Amino acid sequence: MSTHVVEVFASERRTAVNEAALVLTAVGIENMIHHHEQQWILLVATGDENHAQQQLNAYWTENQPSQIRPVPAHQIDSGWPGVVGYLFVIWMIPALGSFTQLDFLSLGRLDAGAVMQGEWWRVATALTLHADIAHIAANSFFGCVFGLFVGRYLGSGLGWLLVLLCGCVANLVNAAVQPGQFRAIGASTATFAALGIVPAYGWRRGFFRGQGFKRGFAPIFGAIAILAFTGFGSENVDALGHIFGFAAGIGMGLLAARIPRLDPVVMSDGDQHRAGIAALILMTAAWLAAVA
Repeated sequence: MSTHVVEVFASERRTAVNEAALVLTAVGIENMIHHHEQQWILLVATGDENHAQQQLNAYWTENQPSQIRPVPAHQIDSGWPGVVGYLFVIWMIPALGSFTQLDFLSLGRLDAGAVMQGEWWRVATALTLHADIAHIAANSFFGCVFGLFVGRYLGSGLGWLLVLLCGCVANLVNAAVQPGQFRAIGASTATFAALGIVPAYGWRRGFFRGQGFKRGFAPIFGAIAILAFTGFGSENVDALGHIFGFAAGIGMGLLAARIPRLDPVVMSDGDQHRAGIAALILMTAAWLAAVA
């Protein structure tokens, strides 16, 4: 390096000067570090001063901390009331079936042809029916895991009402695109809706704002990965139902984040209770229509 050198950066932190020196080295500007008293000084040849300063300013501008701050994620409740309600509903139906003469399976399963002919209740009742103990146990586990976070960030009442609506919409779409003889049962359509609601809601509300594209979308990417890992399997798995449920959850999460009346932060406890009761009324009405 030329003996005529000039200072372009100085700091008491050696790491900061080392970082600046690395930037200059990367663009081919010779430099050296000098320590004087309590300062670390970055030096370049006199003729390189302007170029070096431009490169450093560009680097600092590009890498300065974001001024956009994420919105705090308020926890509405523990999420457990909604989980308990969910488990009560899906386990109550087989218990009732064992005490009655009614064939709940034929009355309530998702039958594509019957739904398209007006038996609307099946899009809801099918969510409470399961093939065997392994089926209901799996949906209990995933429903608890995914639904717990729905309850925490949207409230157990509002959150589970939205999950139920998503499950119904997904079943309706599934019935519309499947052949008339298609049949399905299980709460998994709703559980995958719960998986989609929270990351979409959090992203739209700004919980991950100012953290860059990769970190900002990481929860949604993670949810897609969970769907891919758990939502497909044997030939008996209703893959389309899982996809429609997840898509409905994503859409509902985005929508709920933009509708002021659905803002769980400003909703009262009474509003949450009414939302939860509405979900129970909807499911009760569906089953009453099924057995009528």
